[in-house]
Amino acid sequence: MRLMQGWNRFLRSKRATGPIRSCGDRMRAGLRGGEDGQAALELALVLPAFMFLLMGMLVFGLYFNNYLTLENAVGQGAARLQQIRTTTTDPCADTFAAVTAAAPNLTSNQIGLVLNLNGGPNVTGTSCPSQASALENMEGDPVEVTATYPCTLVVVGVNFGSTVCPMTASSTAFEY
Repeated sequence: MRLMQGWNRFLRSKRATGPIRSCGDRMRAGLRGGEDGQAALELALVLPAFMFLLMGMLVFGLYFNNYLTLENAVGQGAARLQQIRTTTTDPCADTFAAVTAAAPNLTSNQIGLVLNLNGGPNVTGTSCPSQASALENMEGDPVEVTATYPCTLVVVGVNFGSTVCPMTASSTAFEY
């Protein structure tokens, strides 16, 4: 009880000696004094832009990973085609098998394959048994393997890749 009386006396003495303030002065003083929500407000303003940037970096990183995988797979396919050129019965199928084996994280039915045998007409598809004899007859000539793969660059619902990029990788192999 004595503690409360002492506290009340202290508060009355402070009120009596301080400046007399109007209601507006007190309201402004109350608004000026607190910075409690400043960090939350800054976070609310910066977080959406930061998350958009972070998601963009992630999506473009996945795109470049797929692109490098496709590049490597096409190189493996061209090397394999050059090795088996005299023994294959279906050069497109064997090359496609080598490409898909080297790119396990890519969806194999979305990979488009094009073979160019020594500057001749392009052979498209995953099966071309009619080209086996042509490939064998051009022994020593280079073969070019080209593959395409669709890319999806979707960042927070915005598709950046619909017209920008089908990924294309090409490799030429020479017989030694």
